[in-house]
Amino acid sequence: MISIHCAIILVFASCMAIAENAGDNNSDKIRIILDADANNELDDQHAIAYMLFSGDTFDVEGITVNRTSNGGSIEKHVEEAERIVRLCALHPQIKVHRGASGNYEAILPHIAEPEFDGSEAVDLIIERALAPDDRKLVLMPIGKLTNIALALKKNPSIAKKVRIVWLGTNYPECGEYNFINDIPSLDPIIEADVPFAMAMVRYGKPSGTDAVRASLAEIKRIMPGKGPSIAPPVPGRHGGMFSNFGDYSKELFVKFRGSPKERPLFDMAAVAIVKNPAWADRVVIGAPKFTGGKWIDRPDNPRKVVIWENFDKEAIMKDFYQVMETPKLASPSAE
Repeated sequence: MISIHCAIILVFASCMAIAENAGDNNSDKIRIILDADANNELDDQHAIAYMLFSGDTFDVEGITVNRTSNGGSIEKHVEEAERIVRLCALHPQIKVHRGASGNYEAILPHIAEPEFDGSEAVDLIIERALAPDDRKLVLMPIGKLTNIALALKKNPSIAKKVRIVWLGTNYPECGEYNFINDIPSLDPIIEADVPFAMAMVRYGKPSGTDAVRASLAEIKRIMPGKGPSIAPPVPGRHGGMFSNFGDYSKELFVKFRGSPKERPLFDMAAVAIVKNPAWADRVVIGAPKFTGGKWIDRPDNPRKVVIWENFDKEAIMKDFYQVMETPKLASPSAE
């Protein structure tokens, strides 16, 4: 009887150890909310799928969307984001939340109201940021910064609970699509006491995410059939019906305006360097200011921000295709 009793104790202890280790493994994952203008072109879709298929790295706590100047109404951005979630076999576990259609300055006077333009996304960001968890929540805007800026303004206490990684700007040069879609939304973030990093875009330069490109030929060769198969199939943005993300990826490349031979996967590269910071160079600078249509450097500014540049295209694209080959689905949302 003593030996049986001891055996029971050992089995119980082993089970407890396994459970504790599982909890430890889960706590190593990165909590993330991705904020996308999902219907803008084709990089947002690949960023969403890459994140959702990297469930061994990310705890996805929601996807929020915003409207920028391309891609139609906010409903179109919601529709495209939900399409990708479905193609990744994670609907309805991972929810898509409607964010800002307008810009920061126009919405700001209304944030004390129960509902305002973007309130669904803003409220989610605040709720998840304040959820009891020792891990900081990564907010990853890969469109304009409007939803994030409004959330910080509505509840400044979230600054201690989050870190922001933005795919945006051509710093130190002007321009860049995400940036120009709501320039005033940068100030409340860059001046706040919140960890803030910018993944450079830098069109046509090897130091930005513009250099992380996929060719049409390799997409046609590698992507068809990739990802879990779903039923029923979902209609694509350009027509047709799709049962997996890989087939839709090919469709997006084939039907992209102008039929280019390659396209940058800007947004996907930003997700990649959160997954593995070794895939780019991290530079800490005094937070600059954008005023009068140009950047003003402030090297002595005690407020520091991070610049990500010089992305390792080969490593990032290799991991992207490996994730597509053997996806590990993200856990259901903690909402």
